[in-house]
Amino acid sequence: MSQFLESFVQTFNGFINAAGVTLQITLVSLAIGAVIGLVVALMKLSSIKVLSLTANVYIGIIRGTPLIVQIMWLYFGITQFIVLSAFWAGAIALAIHSGAYIAEIFRGAIQSIEKGQMEAAESLGMTKTLAMRRVILPQAFKRAIPPLGNQFIIGLKDSSLVAFIGISEIFNLSMSQAASTFRQLEFYTIAGVYYLVLVIIFTIIVNKIEKRLET
Repeated sequence: MSQFLESFVQTFNGFINAAGVTLQITLVSLAIGAVIGLVVALMKLSSIKVLSLTANVYIGIIRGTPLIVQIMWLYFGITQFIVLSAFWAGAIALAIHSGAYIAEIFRGAIQSIEKGQMEAAESLGMTKTLAMRRVILPQAFKRAIPPLGNQFIIGLKDSSLVAFIGISEIFNLSMSQAASTFRQLEFYTIAGVYYLVLVIIFTIIVNKIEKRLET
Protein backbone atom coordinates (compact mmCIF):
# COMPACT_ATOMS: atom_id res chain seq x y z
CA MET A 1 0.00 0.00 0.00
CA SER A 2 2.82 2.41 0.86
CA GLN A 3 4.43 1.76 -2.54
CA PHE A 4 1.10 2.45 -4.25
CA LEU A 5 0.71 5.78 -2.43
CA GLU A 6 4.30 6.71 -3.24
CA SER A 7 3.77 6.00 -6.94
CA PHE A 8 0.48 7.90 -6.83
CA VAL A 9 2.17 10.99 -5.39
CA GLN A 10 5.21 10.79 -7.68
CA THR A 11 3.08 10.59 -10.83
CA PHE A 12 0.39 13.02 -9.65
CA ASN A 13 1.36 15.90 -11.94
CA GLY A 14 1.67 13.63 -14.95
CA PHE A 15 -1.72 12.04 -14.36
CA ILE A 16 -3.37 15.40 -13.73
CA ASN A 17 -2.10 16.61 -17.12
CA ALA A 18 -3.26 13.34 -18.69
CA ALA A 19 -6.67 13.76 -17.03
CA GLY A 20 -6.88 17.21 -18.63
CA VAL A 21 -6.28 15.66 -22.05
CA THR A 22 -8.91 13.00 -21.30
CA LEU A 23 -11.44 15.70 -20.41
CA GLN A 24 -10.61 17.73 -23.51
CA ILE A 25 -11.03 14.86 -25.94
CA THR A 26 -14.18 13.68 -24.13
CA LEU A 27 -15.87 17.09 -24.18
CA VAL A 28 -14.91 17.81 -27.80
CA SER A 29 -16.07 14.40 -29.01
CA LEU A 30 -19.34 14.55 -27.07
CA ALA A 31 -20.13 18.05 -28.33
CA ILE A 32 -19.60 16.95 -31.93
CA GLY A 33 -21.38 13.66 -31.23
CA ALA A 34 -24.43 15.48 -29.85
CA VAL A 35 -24.73 17.51 -33.06
CA ILE A 36 -24.30 14.38 -35.18
CA GLY A 37 -26.83 12.54 -33.03
CA LEU A 38 -29.49 15.22 -33.35
CA VAL A 39 -29.07 15.46 -37.13
CA VAL A 40 -29.16 11.67 -37.54
CA ALA A 41 -32.20 11.39 -35.26
CA LEU A 42 -34.10 13.92 -37.39
CA MET A 43 -33.00 12.08 -40.53
CA LYS A 44 -34.26 8.79 -39.12
CA LEU A 45 -37.64 10.36 -38.31
CA SER A 46 -37.86 12.00 -41.73
CA SER A 47 -40.51 10.88 -44.20
CA ILE A 48 -37.85 11.09 -46.92
CA LYS A 49 -36.74 7.48 -47.38
CA VAL A 50 -33.20 8.34 -48.50
CA LEU A 51 -32.56 10.26 -45.28
CA SER A 52 -34.07 7.62 -42.99
CA LEU A 53 -32.22 4.83 -44.81
CA THR A 54 -28.91 6.72 -44.56
CA ALA A 55 -29.46 7.21 -40.83
CA ASN A 56 -30.28 3.54 -40.31
CA VAL A 57 -27.19 2.42 -42.24
CA TYR A 58 -24.94 4.78 -40.25
CA ILE A 59 -26.36 3.62 -36.91
CA GLY A 60 -26.14 -0.02 -37.95
CA ILE A 61 -22.50 0.21 -39.03
CA ILE A 62 -21.35 2.18 -35.99
CA ARG A 63 -23.19 0.01 -33.49
CA GLY A 64 -22.06 -3.15 -35.25
CA THR A 65 -18.32 -2.47 -35.31
CA PRO A 66 -15.89 -2.04 -32.37
CA LEU A 67 -14.86 1.47 -31.41
CA ILE A 68 -11.15 0.56 -31.56
CA VAL A 69 -11.59 -0.46 -35.22
CA GLN A 70 -13.30 2.86 -35.97
CA ILE A 71 -10.47 4.79 -34.29
CA MET A 72 -7.80 2.89 -36.21
CA TRP A 73 -9.69 3.23 -39.49
CA LEU A 74 -10.03 6.98 -39.10
CA TYR A 75 -6.48 7.51 -37.92
CA PHE A 76 -4.74 5.33 -40.50
CA GLY A 77 -7.34 5.64 -43.27
CA ILE A 78 -8.51 9.22 -43.50
CA THR A 79 -5.11 10.60 -42.51
CA GLN A 80 -3.81 9.28 -45.83
CA PHE A 81 -5.87 12.00 -47.51
CA ILE A 82 -6.38 14.59 -44.76
CA VAL A 83 -3.74 15.54 -42.23
CA LEU A 84 -5.26 14.97 -38.80
CA SER A 85 -3.48 15.01 -35.47
CA ALA A 86 -3.93 12.00 -33.21
CA PHE A 87 -6.12 14.18 -30.95
CA TRP A 88 -8.56 15.12 -33.70
CA ALA A 89 -8.58 11.67 -35.25
CA GLY A 90 -9.47 10.24 -31.85
CA ALA A 91 -12.02 12.95 -31.10
CA ILE A 92 -13.77 12.53 -34.45
CA ALA A 93 -13.82 8.74 -34.09
CA LEU A 94 -15.33 9.04 -30.60
CA ALA A 95 -17.84 11.62 -31.89
CA ILE A 96 -18.96 9.43 -34.79
CA HIS A 97 -19.25 6.46 -32.46
CA SER A 98 -21.22 8.25 -29.73
CA GLY A 99 -23.32 10.06 -32.35
CA ALA A 100 -25.02 6.79 -33.32
CA TYR A 101 -26.10 6.13 -29.74
CA ILE A 102 -27.06 9.75 -29.08
CA ALA A 103 -29.20 9.64 -32.24
CA GLU A 104 -31.25 6.81 -30.77
CA ILE A 105 -31.60 8.72 -27.50
CA PHE A 106 -32.89 11.82 -29.31
CA ARG A 107 -35.16 9.74 -31.54
CA GLY A 108 -36.77 8.08 -28.54
CA ALA A 109 -37.15 11.41 -26.73
CA ILE A 110 -38.75 13.09 -29.75
CA GLN A 111 -41.16 10.20 -30.31
CA SER A 112 -42.15 10.27 -26.64
CA ILE A 113 -43.72 13.71 -27.11
CA GLU A 114 -47.45 13.44 -27.71
CA LYS A 115 -48.42 13.81 -31.38
CA GLY A 116 -51.18 16.19 -30.37
CA GLN A 117 -48.60 18.85 -29.57
CA MET A 118 -47.36 18.90 -33.15
CA GLU A 119 -50.94 19.06 -34.40
CA ALA A 120 -51.74 21.89 -32.00
CA ALA A 121 -48.67 23.83 -33.12
CA GLU A 122 -49.61 23.38 -36.79
CA SER A 123 -53.16 24.54 -36.04
CA LEU A 124 -51.64 27.78 -34.75
CA GLY A 125 -49.99 28.35 -38.11
CA MET A 126 -46.54 26.92 -37.37
CA THR A 127 -44.73 24.91 -39.99
CA LYS A 128 -43.51 21.44 -39.01
CA THR A 129 -39.94 22.74 -38.85
CA LEU A 130 -40.88 25.65 -36.59
CA ALA A 131 -43.05 23.43 -34.39
CA MET A 132 -40.21 20.94 -34.06
CA ARG A 133 -37.77 23.68 -33.07
CA ARG A 134 -40.02 25.61 -30.66
CA VAL A 135 -42.32 22.96 -29.22
CA ILE A 136 -41.03 19.42 -29.64
CA LEU A 137 -37.25 19.69 -29.31
CA PRO A 138 -37.19 21.69 -26.03
CA GLN A 139 -39.31 19.01 -24.36
CA ALA A 140 -37.35 16.21 -26.01
CA PHE A 141 -34.04 17.64 -24.77
CA LYS A 142 -35.39 17.68 -21.22
CA ARG A 143 -36.45 14.03 -21.42
CA ALA A 144 -33.16 13.04 -23.03
CA ILE A 145 -30.97 14.38 -20.21
CA PRO A 146 -30.82 11.16 -18.08
CA PRO A 147 -29.85 8.80 -20.95
CA LEU A 148 -27.53 11.47 -22.38
CA GLY A 149 -25.80 11.66 -19.02
CA ASN A 150 -25.21 7.92 -19.10
CA GLN A 151 -23.90 8.14 -22.67
CA PHE A 152 -21.53 10.95 -21.70
CA ILE A 153 -20.11 8.79 -18.90
CA ILE A 154 -19.68 5.92 -21.36
CA GLY A 155 -17.94 8.35 -23.73
CA LEU A 156 -15.55 9.36 -20.98
CA LYS A 157 -14.54 5.75 -20.37
CA ASP A 158 -14.40 4.99 -24.11
CA SER A 159 -11.85 7.79 -24.50
CA SER A 160 -9.26 5.44 -22.97
CA LEU A 161 -9.05 3.66 -26.35
CA VAL A 162 -7.37 6.66 -28.00
CA ALA A 163 -4.29 5.66 -26.03
CA PHE A 164 -3.58 3.19 -28.83
CA ILE A 165 -2.99 6.01 -31.32
CA GLY A 166 -0.52 7.76 -29.04
CA ILE A 167 -2.61 10.39 -27.28
CA SER A 168 -1.13 11.13 -23.85
CA GLU A 169 -4.28 10.66 -21.80
CA ILE A 170 -4.76 8.68 -18.58
CA PHE A 171 -4.62 5.15 -19.94
CA ASN A 172 -1.69 5.93 -22.24
CA LEU A 173 0.31 7.26 -19.30
CA SER A 174 -0.57 4.25 -17.16
CA MET A 175 0.64 1.91 -19.93
CA SER A 176 3.96 3.74 -20.27
CA GLN A 177 4.49 3.81 -16.50
CA ALA A 178 3.59 0.13 -16.20
CA ALA A 179 5.99 -0.80 -19.02
CA SER A 180 8.90 1.17 -17.53
CA THR A 181 8.46 -0.01 -13.93
CA PHE A 182 6.95 -3.49 -14.49
CA ARG A 183 4.30 -2.60 -11.89
CA GLN A 184 1.30 -3.12 -14.16
CA LEU A 185 -1.38 -3.70 -11.52
CA GLU A 186 -0.27 -0.68 -9.54
CA PHE A 187 -0.44 1.83 -12.40
CA TYR A 188 -3.60 0.42 -13.95
CA THR A 189 -5.19 0.79 -10.51
CA ILE A 190 -4.04 4.41 -10.39
CA ALA A 191 -5.58 4.97 -13.82
CA GLY A 192 -8.80 3.42 -12.54
CA VAL A 193 -8.85 5.84 -9.61
CA TYR A 194 -8.59 8.86 -11.91
CA TYR A 195 -11.32 7.56 -14.21
CA LEU A 196 -13.54 6.86 -11.21
CA VAL A 197 -13.07 10.42 -9.91
CA LEU A 198 -13.93 11.88 -13.33
CA VAL A 199 -17.03 9.67 -13.61
CA ILE A 200 -18.18 10.76 -10.15
CA ILE A 201 -17.75 14.43 -11.14
CA PHE A 202 -19.70 13.86 -14.37
CA THR A 203 -22.45 12.07 -12.44
CA ILE A 204 -22.80 14.92 -9.95
CA ILE A 205 -23.03 17.48 -12.77
CA VAL A 206 -25.67 15.43 -14.64
CA ASN A 207 -27.71 14.95 -11.46
CA LYS A 208 -27.65 18.69 -10.78
CA ILE A 209 -28.80 19.43 -14.33
CA GLU A 210 -31.65 16.92 -13.97
CA LYS A 211 -32.80 18.45 -10.69
CA ARG A 212 -32.67 21.96 -12.12
CA LEU A 213 -34.78 20.94 -15.10
CA GLU A 214 -37.33 19.29 -12.84
CA THR A 215 -38.03 22.58 -11.06
